[in-house]
Amino acid sequence: MGAAPKWRLERALASFSERLQGVGSRLILRSGDALTVLQDLIQSTGAQAVHWSRQYTPQGIARDKKIKATLKAQGVQAASFTGFVLFEPWTVQTGTGGPYKVFTPFWKKVRERSLKAPLPAPEALPTPVSWPESEALRTWRLAADMNRGAQIIAKHASIGEARALERLHAFLSERCAAYPTDRDRPDRNGTSGLAEHLSYGEISARTIWHAGREVMGQGNPGAETFVKELVWRDFAWHLAFNTPELLHDTWRPAWRDFPWRPDNADAEKWRRGETGEPMVDAAMRELYVTGRMHNRARMLVASYLTKHLMTHWQVGADWFAQCLVDWDPASNAMGWQWAAGCGPDASPYFRVFNPAGQAKKFDPKGEYQARFLPMKDGLEQDAEDFYRAAPRSWGLDPAAPYPSEPIIALKAGRLRALEAYKAFKG
Repeated sequence: MGAAPKWRLERALASFSERLQGVGSRLILRSGDALTVLQDLIQSTGAQAVHWSRQYTPQGIARDKKIKATLKAQGVQAASFTGFVLFEPWTVQTGTGGPYKVFTPFWKKVRERSLKAPLPAPEALPTPVSWPESEALRTWRLAADMNRGAQIIAKHASIGEARALERLHAFLSERCAAYPTDRDRPDRNGTSGLAEHLSYGEISARTIWHAGREVMGQGNPGAETFVKELVWRDFAWHLAFNTPELLHDTWRPAWRDFPWRPDNADAEKWRRGETGEPMVDAAMRELYVTGRMHNRARMLVASYLTKHLMTHWQVGADWFAQCLVDWDPASNAMGWQWAAGCGPDASPYFRVFNPAGQAKKFDPKGEYQARFLPMKDGLEQDAEDFYRAAPRSWGLDPAAPYPSEPIIALKAGRLRALEAYKAFKG
């Protein structure tokens, strides 16, 4: 995990610990080999069963199979359950029995499926005679890599189960109706903001599904689009399970020889929000200040890096993995490969987002850009905070003028990308 996800995980664990204490229980923290740690806990507590939510990466599956087999052989009940996704990847298959590779038929397959409603949270949990030893969360130093950026990103974080439920109900009652259009407007508060809560299990996809389906039944015009986006996350994990190369390699084998550039000086300017393209730079600075980035902006900056700057999608995916508090490995990899044109159900290679055109359409008054970029009349708080959060090694000066020229003209960058694609396709 990168710096921001680890920082956010620490906050999630602290909140979960408080929640458990509220019902008479505790969170026990242990580090080390999973099987060894569990066996030690079983011996010290007399536990007879171990339950957990399933994982869907090759590493997680291999680890959990070993744990399950070993514990069962030792007479301990070991059982894993659905929890992280709505639908187990192997339960959604095409008519010929294989995995879906295109989202729309996947959505049609699951749209009318029924899911059991989540059980209510317990009001109390049984207390053992003696508590197992626990490591102290602070000793894990999960937030250490954030350095001075931690106090900036903390202003924008939403932590814990209670906050997640508040966000869900506020969105469905106040903003869901306009979601089909407002979700594309980074200058508006048009999305649910639930991604970071989903990433750390503070709210389940099942809870969101049922709440969304309820307002769908009430005729809310934005509810189906909202639920569809939730299923898009499931689709990412469906693909990661069935084609795990999605997480670490170019998904379409034919694209693995495409001449993208490795990390380079232009990519570094992209990371620092200094490309000279205001919409791109505003989005990159939003990422560093808040730990999040509007979804429309994510598509835009990904297209710009992989097409205008001809840089490998993995460079961008790795930076997002460092900076996103809502980082999700499957969604991140699929989103980047979609934008680059090399992934499942990808944007066509010839679709190159125009940052200036996107700004005119989705930030018509420039409010989003003004929030994060230096303007003639001074810095807004978030724009100023970017300089407070950025590493000192970057040597950024808030008094320095914004780049007067982009690192590449939009038309020239687009033509260069299209020529490279044409030559590659032969």
